[in-house]
Amino acid sequence: MPTYDVEDSFWHDWARLTREEQRVFQLARRKLVADLKLGKGIRGVRKGLRIKGVQSRKEVWEMTWADDGRATFQLGASADAGDVHVIWRRIGGHEILDNP
Repeated sequence: MPTYDVEDSFWHDWARLTREEQRVFQLARRKLVADLKLGKGIRGVRKGLRIKGVQSRKEVWEMTWADDGRATFQLGASADAGDVHVIWRRIGGHEILDNP
């Protein structure tokens, strides 16, 4: 089971989202977690989430959860051997990619 942490910047961004945006993100997050549980890494995540690396930050990934909905995260090692650890960094629109 993937583990996770959430950075303060994510919570700051989260507070600015509407309840509907938060709901849509949660659906996408569940899909990401389900795909990561399969153990195929980031390349095994369904194409509909449009996961890609952030050009300005090699270690940061971007997930699309709505037309103008993006969330950035990093991957790390979980305390549970073999599992993935997701560190949520930012959430919002394209503007978050200026400082992912």
